[in-house]
Amino acid sequence: MEKKAAVDVFSQWALIGKDEGMERGHAASVQAMLELAIPKLNDGFSAIDLGCGNGWVTRMLSELGAGHSEGVDGSNEMINKATSKDSNHKYSLGLLPDWSPGRRFDLVHTMEFLYYLDDPAGMISIIHDEWLEENGILVAGVDHYLEHEESLTWPEHVGVHMTTLSIDDWKSAMVNAGFKDVEIHQVAGKENFPGTLVMMGRASHQ
Repeated sequence: MEKKAAVDVFSQWALIGKDEGMERGHAASVQAMLELAIPKLNDGFSAIDLGCGNGWVTRMLSELGAGHSEGVDGSNEMINKATSKDSNHKYSLGLLPDWSPGRRFDLVHTMEFLYYLDDPAGMISIIHDEWLEENGILVAGVDHYLEHEESLTWPEHVGVHMTTLSIDDWKSAMVNAGFKDVEIHQVAGKENFPGTLVMMGRASHQ
């Protein structure tokens, strides 16, 4: 079966309201991720949500103390939904890895995005080198990974490309990109779900 572009699938999901289901489904994992990351940041930190969907995490980051919070997504309909819900934050339409935010942040958050890329490790390196301030934090969550056996059927089921990496592969991508203090967690697990795999590290440009 020919694979569809992930951004096209997500635009279709936005049109039928499936983004709200994604928000509910990912809420526990995102909350756990931010509880790991935000204590490592100074008050009034700057943040971007990569693969922001309808903007719910961008808005949550402001509620959790971000002085500046914005989002980027490759789906036109998701960005339309985000801007229609919220005029207080900046939402950019951008295809990654080519799009650039034009500034650096203290926190880059991304949930359920990186494995849609052909080269997730390359994107992690770009985030480290170009998106983060010195000592800035990347916290990234994925539900599709080698050790989550049920997720291995998703590329065929959804009809989109997914890059399948192991926990060790994801950790190596963080270390090889130059992140220090790399942490690996599995959060919000439950029956038949080993948890969202979370990679977190601190940028070091020295």
